[in-house]
Amino acid sequence: MPQIIVLPHVELCPEGAVFEAGTGTSICDALLNNGINIEHACEKSCACTTCHVVVREGFNSLEDAEEKEEDLLDKAWGLEPNSRLSCQAIVADTDLTVEIPKYTINHAKEGH
Repeated sequence: MPQIIVLPHVELCPEGAVFEAGTGTSICDALLNNGINIEHACEKSCACTTCHVVVREGFNSLEDAEEKEEDLLDKAWGLEPNSRLSCQAIVADTDLTVEIPKYTINHAKEGH
């Protein structure tokens, strides 16, 4: 089972974390299931950017982002080439190292 290494985040995970994540699980669900309360204002429906993460290691093991996710990521704070919405990034069979950005911007849209 792949592991997710979460780099320290001042508010959500000050010490960082390491846990196993089931293949086929979203990074967002894996974080939430392991007590890391990442924001997900749109209830994981790919309509905001509050669950934005930067995948520091293992990025290439993830399926490519769909156009809708890419369009939303363009509005995310701290966008990097290996940014993903954690609600859309599905764990494959490779370990991941994830960083949660310091800030989020809520671009949730009604009627998504």
